[in-house]
Amino acid sequence: MKNVMRRRSAAASDRPARIAENLRRAMPEARVELNHRSPWELLVATILSAQCTDQRVNQVTPALFTRYPGPHEMAKAKPAELETLIKSTGFYKSKAKNLVGCAQAVVERFQGEVPRTMDELTTIPGVGRKTANVILGGAYGQPAVVVDTHVIRVANRLALTGSGDPVEIERDLQRIYPREEWTGVSQRLLLHGRYTCVARTPRCGVCPIYDECTWKGKLPR
Repeated sequence: MKNVMRRRSAAASDRPARIAENLRRAMPEARVELNHRSPWELLVATILSAQCTDQRVNQVTPALFTRYPGPHEMAKAKPAELETLIKSTGFYKSKAKNLVGCAQAVVERFQGEVPRTMDELTTIPGVGRKTANVILGGAYGQPAVVVDTHVIRVANRLALTGSGDPVEIERDLQRIYPREEWTGVSQRLLLHGRYTCVARTPRCGVCPIYDECTWKGKLPR
């Protein structure tokens, strides 16, 4: 009986690693889906992506970056013109205000370079931990756990966390996974939630981690 219990315990402790490996096999090249050519462009696109799809942001940013190529140009932007360019992303007035404030902060306090630390990034208007982690992981290749609505949903369904608080979920995933896996694991959880483990009708029939999922609401194959 003790040997059986040990095997069950070992299998449970290996489960997060199996989840990560199966997702890696399904998505070998998991990357941020916001088009960008620099940390600045990724920062702008991530701010615009709040309550908006990445596809919509990718439609908006080419014209935006043509008009305002960098933070120096955007720091001087007229709100009305900026609002017109980003209107289709929603909440455009607050986003325009944040973008101008963000550009001014990057120019005035960071010599035009997007900072590389969480503490510095989160002092910038419109930048919270999620956005900062996107920049750290997606632009600078640093270990970073991005927690958005998809990660919140998937991590809870997989019992990798029992919290709905993004900061607590970030910490839970940091405890479960090695530091060097943080960026890849969180990006794959995000994409898995975006395309497979969706909110209303999850696509359980094509789920690469179906056998590892303990969620009571999962659909039969």
